[in-house]
Amino acid sequence: MNPSSGHGGARLGVLGGTFDPIHIGHLVAASEAMHRFALERVTLVPTGRPWQKSIYSDAEDRFMMATLAAATHPRLSVSRVEIDRKGPTYTVDTLETFRSFFPEHELFFIAGADAVLELKTWHRVEDIAGLAEIIAVTRPGSTLEDLDTPEGWPNVHIMEMPALAVSSTDIRRRVGEGVPIDYLVPSQVHAFIRDRGLYAGVSEVSRA
Repeated sequence: MNPSSGHGGARLGVLGGTFDPIHIGHLVAASEAMHRFALERVTLVPTGRPWQKSIYSDAEDRFMMATLAAATHPRLSVSRVEIDRKGPTYTVDTLETFRSFFPEHELFFIAGADAVLELKTWHRVEDIAGLAEIIAVTRPGSTLEDLDTPEGWPNVHIMEMPALAVSSTDIRRRVGEGVPIDYLVPSQVHAFIRDRGLYAGVSEVSRA
């Protein structure tokens, strides 16, 4: 499936997420999307108040971790647009902001396959179609066969990721149990987690 947008400018990827913490899987997804979809760059957008989660780390800590991770790649940047917005975080609001700043760019919103499978629950999903196309990041063996995209919904492209057994949930668990997270997150992020004492003794029962 070839990406096809009505805008003729450079292509910009928007990778949203709680990033609690950001890890190498997020960075590989951004790099892969740059390559597969000829994106000029990818902007990481940490959620401010993720409406589908009730427990998450301080937004400034998550923003700093994303900033440290972005410093490892010349075509990665970080936006505060969701952190600085009051109220719950909705993808459509973020994409409207990006569209206002980059009216000539083609926008591609990068999200995990699990989130894309819940597209019907996204706030004002029909309005996203006029703002961006979606890149659904899958892992080997996963499928989007159950995804139903009625007419008028955003165009969805499937991008299979290399097999990486890493998740933010597992990283938080490992930190809480005192297990090493070397190479699962960038070294700068690892140092930040250690220095701030993040996730120490955290229970994942209500955070998974």
